Amino acid sequence: MVRVGLVGIGFMGWIHQLAYRRCKSAKLVAFCSSDPKKRTGDWRGIQGNFGPPGDQIALDEIEVFETLEQMVKSPNIDVIDICLPPHLHTQAALLAFEHGKDVFCEKPLALSVSDCQKIMAEAARHQKLALVAHVLPYMGAFALATKLALDGTYGKPIGGYFKRIISNPTWIPDFYAKDKVGGPLVDLHVHDLHWIHLLFGKPNGVHAVGRRQGDVAKFVHVLYQYDDENIAVSSSSGVIDGPGRPFTHGFELQLENATLQHEFAAFSDGAETMPLKIVTLDGQVIRPELPASDEIDAFVAEIEDMARSVTSRIPAACLDGDRAANAIELAIEIQNKLT
Repeated sequence: MVRVGLVGIGFMGWIHQLAYRRCKSAKLVAFCSSDPKKRTGDWRGIQGNFGPPGDQIALDEIEVFETLEQMVKSPNIDVIDICLPPHLHTQAALLAFEHGKDVFCEKPLALSVSDCQKIMAEAARHQKLALVAHVLPYMGAFALATKLALDGTYGKPIGGYFKRIISNPTWIPDFYAKDKVGGPLVDLHVHDLHWIHLLFGKPNGVHAVGRRQGDVAKFVHVLYQYDDENIAVSSSSGVIDGPGRPFTHGFELQLENATLQHEFAAFSDGAETMPLKIVTLDGQVIRPELPASDEIDAFVAEIEDMARSVTSRIPAACLDGDRAANAIELAIEIQNKLT
C-alpha cells in the first residue's frame, strides 16, 4: 500500500481525498493545513465546479500537520500529493524530494519551463518520481480513445481536432495572472496539450492565432507541426465571454483505420453530450457503451496508476513528469506566438 500525504486542502485536495477512499493501492495517511478548522477534519465550505461539496472527514487513521515542512519529515509517508495553487508547486515538490518522498502533483507541473526543468532535475538527482495528475486520459470517452490509440486497435493516430472552452472563470482568483495561475493555456488547454503529446509525440513547432488578456492568451486556435507529413493536428481553447456556456470540450481523433468523435457542453439551461462514436473505414458507426461511472472514478483510476508507478518505479505514460513539462513548454510557446 502506497502511503500518501496531502498538501493543499482546497477543491482539488477534497476531490483527491474522495478518490483515496475508493483506492485499493494507495491510502491517504496524512495531510497538512495552516487552517485550524481544516485540521479538525472540518472541510465543509469547500466547493468546486463538479463533485460533492466538502464535508467533515474522519481523522482516525490520518496524521495531521500544520505545515508541509513538518509533514515531509514523517517516516510514514511515501508520496506527497500536491494540490496547492500552481505557483506553489515548485517549492513543495523540491521540499518533498529533499526529504526522500516521491511527488504526485496536480496539473500544471509548474508555471514556467525553468521551474519544470528544476523539478525534473531534482527528482532525478534524488532518484524520486515526479508524477503529474493529468486526469483527462482517465475520463470516460477520453480514456477509451486513449486506450484504442495507444494499443493500435485501429492503427496509429494520424490527426485530430481538440477543443476545450470555458466562460470567464470568476471562481478562480488570479486566473489571468501569469505568475499565479497562468491563464487559459497553462490552466485549461494544458489538458489537451498533454493529451496531444501522449497521442502523437511532441510537435516540432506551432502556428497560433488568438486573443490576449493582459500578459496571457485568452483564446487560441493552434496548428501543430510534425515531421511526419501524414499527421495533421489542431486545437481551439480558451475563454469566451458568454456565461451561458460555462464549459465545453470534445475531440475528433483520426486513427489510420477509424475516426473517434465525442463532445460535451454545459449550458445554463442544461448539458448536452454527443456520445463517443467510432467511424470505421468500411462505413460502420460503432457506439461503444462506456462503463458506468461518476465524477470521482477518473481520479481513482489516476491514483491507482500513481500507486503502480511508485511500486514499480516506472512512471505511467499518462502521469510522466517529462511529458507534463513538455505540455507547459508547448503552452508557453503558443502564448509567445501571440506577442
